[in-house]
Amino acid sequence: MEYTCKDFKVGKCEGEKIVDGETMPLVLNPIEPNKKNDINSLLEYLENNKDWFDNMITKNSAVLLRGFDVKNAQNFNDIVEVFGWEDIRYVGPAPRTHIYKRVWTANEGPLSEFIYYHHEMVLIKEFPKKVILYCEIPPPEGGETPFVPSFRVTERMIEEFPEAVEEIEKKGLKYTFSAPSKNDQGSMRGRGWEDAFGTSDPIEAEKRAKALGMEMEWLPNGGVKTILGPRCLTKVFDGRKGRRMWFNTLVGMYGKDISSAMMFDGTEIPQNIVKRCEEIIEEESIQFKWQKGDVLFLDNWATLHGRRPSLPPRKVLVATCK
Repeated sequence: MEYTCKDFKVGKCEGEKIVDGETMPLVLNPIEPNKKNDINSLLEYLENNKDWFDNMITKNSAVLLRGFDVKNAQNFNDIVEVFGWEDIRYVGPAPRTHIYKRVWTANEGPLSEFIYYHHEMVLIKEFPKKVILYCEIPPPEGGETPFVPSFRVTERMIEEFPEAVEEIEKKGLKYTFSAPSKNDQGSMRGRGWEDAFGTSDPIEAEKRAKALGMEMEWLPNGGVKTILGPRCLTKVFDGRKGRRMWFNTLVGMYGKDISSAMMFDGTEIPQNIVKRCEEIIEEESIQFKWQKGDVLFLDNWATLHGRRPSLPPRKVLVATCK
């Protein structure tokens, strides 16, 4: 499919890569700098090219709108709603605040912490197809949102550890995660179970957890330990060239104080394999410096994403879509 579109000019950004012949991210600028880059013009361009734009997200896995005058959460919400994609409520450990309609803050954990690469809501039965991020306040230093073409991780892990990948794939993965009852803004994984499940009733929380594919064990401090599995190691999605995505959060949850990852039958995964996977993910990562007004569309089925530590202030908002 061609990049050409009369309403957008293909640009470049520092850090972009060519992966299997595709530019990641595909940068789309106004046709003329500082002309017709207002929000109303952008909404018109997106409305006129919805199918083309959606196809570009699938083709390139990431599309970055840059150079348009996107001023605030309301503008960002208007962009998201142009496409008619169904909203999906976030379920996970990250503390977030609702801002406007479909717009939320991204992870509100301390900016000094690195948020590890992940497919959004990868552990939940229903996960978003698209994650859309808007930069309202770019950080003075750091704070990038790096992303990784997931299929490249699978390819390289199979090259280096074919037997281990086959074994984990066959047995499936089991995860555990502990959460407090109330939100802890001092942790990037500090979302309490009451907020996550939208109830303070333990019985109702258990029902909602089960519907999402989780089992729960209550802790003496009022917190909860969630158990998930079996979960896949890799996954193939339609329309993505038959690529096997590294659709798991093995590295992010392995051997942590509040989480664990192992094979579903309880077999431990060798530390050297997890460590090498972590190295491969970092080697394959793509990162760029946020600019004010940037809007990044990620194919959540095809990319892992994270957050680099940064100096304040930094304000990146998010919407997730089916």
